[in-house]
Amino acid sequence: MKHTLKKSSETQVIVTIDLDKTDLATAKRVALQHISKNLKVPGFRAGKVPANVAEKHADPLELANHTTEHAMNIALNDVAVAEDLRVLDRPQVDLKDFKPYDSLSFEATIDIVPDITLGDYKKLKAKKAKVEVTDAEVEEVVERMRSQLAEKKAVKREASSGDEVNIDFIGKQDDKPFDGGTANGYDLVLGSNSFIPGFEEAIIGHKTGEKFDVPLAFPKDYHADHLKGAEVVFEVTLNEVKEVVLPEVDDKFAEKVGPFKTVEGMREDIRSELLQQKEKTVEDQYKDDLVAELVEISKVPVPQVLVDDQAKQIEQDALQNLMYRGMSPDQYLQQQGYKDHDEWHEKEFKVAAERRVQAGLALAELSKIENIDVSKEELDQRHALMLEQYPTMKDQLDSPDARRDLANRVITEKTVDRLVELNS
Repeated sequence: MKHTLKKSSETQVIVTIDLDKTDLATAKRVALQHISKNLKVPGFRAGKVPANVAEKHADPLELANHTTEHAMNIALNDVAVAEDLRVLDRPQVDLKDFKPYDSLSFEATIDIVPDITLGDYKKLKAKKAKVEVTDAEVEEVVERMRSQLAEKKAVKREASSGDEVNIDFIGKQDDKPFDGGTANGYDLVLGSNSFIPGFEEAIIGHKTGEKFDVPLAFPKDYHADHLKGAEVVFEVTLNEVKEVVLPEVDDKFAEKVGPFKTVEGMREDIRSELLQQKEKTVEDQYKDDLVAELVEISKVPVPQVLVDDQAKQIEQDALQNLMYRGMSPDQYLQQQGYKDHDEWHEKEFKVAAERRVQAGLALAELSKIENIDVSKEELDQRHALMLEQYPTMKDQLDSPDARRDLANRVITEKTVDRLVELNS
């Protein structure tokens, strides 16, 4: 076998390979072994047909195709080993010449893991933000807890701010109902700012049983294009008014919301929980900043095949998220002002995919330099934890591919932790 290699880019090479009789003879033997497994020849059991007999009974075209396929696969594997290529995807092959079982020439375009040159990863400038929990943040949690334990009493008086009302409404534009503007038996706390400006204020002063119109204009920056700045009328029926009685914040309240004996103990627990949440958020952001800076100061070419794979995954996640939110892709395109799906893909999926690929490649290179690996014990522990969290997915989690992905994930986490350690 003879081959030449030309680097067409930092992430792709073109290999030209010429095979001779000896190379093709080896590939032909492999092809005959493969064909003979399904070949039916009188006097021989299935799968037991000798190669010389199989050749006489095999379809010549099928044998030639299998031979060329095996020859090219073997040759490409040998070239990858000889040239130390880390192949990313199935090569694109262009057959140049084939003289049956005498010579074969072809060209292959191969996507490869590029050479990564890291910057000085021990002197990154990213800093961790300071964490502070204010009294106002603690009181915001206390107020939410009060709302959860509030008593609601039906009243005959006019609705006022802070009351919970139950309403039916029909939103009309030019005397015709518009999508999303109708509901029955809807509970609404007045003053919660859940609706567009003016709606909740218009209910204040009305009593149970009243029907009235609320003329309003949607905000000009409203997410739905067809309602931006639109003048509408809501036909409202007030079914019930409830006074919301919030509990006093005292030691009895603290005992109700948790294992606390005093209000002070409750507030300290809230403060501690908020602090932990903020510290986790800040730590995660610090790690992201370090990785982003590492990529920025390094030379990390981006293989298009990896970007395409990542973009597909990001798109799937985005579509699933929209489904959970009850929003269609077309509605999202309108909301964001994208002219079509291609622009959405270019501005969101492609950009995010490139960042992920670069981060992954940079961290993989760093893990090699710092000799970071995962032990069997570490992998078993993480695998057991995954099984506890997702017991119904045991078969998937036990698969070799899943364990390999888990190992890579653990190595990545350890590499990021090492980056933090080196810059602390």
